[in-house]
Amino acid sequence: MNAMTTGLLAGILLAVAATTGGVGGFLLAVVLGAAGLAVAGQLAGELDLAALWRSRERE
Repeated sequence: MNAMTTGLLAGILLAVAATTGGVGGFLLAVVLGAAGLAVAGQLAGELDLAALWRSRERE
């Protein structure tokens, strides 16, 4: 599945969430989508969440 197809499916799902759940449903879908993206990136090795936490502890 290429990036355009993935973007299209994400847009359709967000539109469904907005129409059925209103603003609250839309925001929940965005937050859960971002969390899923972070977890998938961590599992695929493309994102290092531990490094993000370490950089925040130094501040």
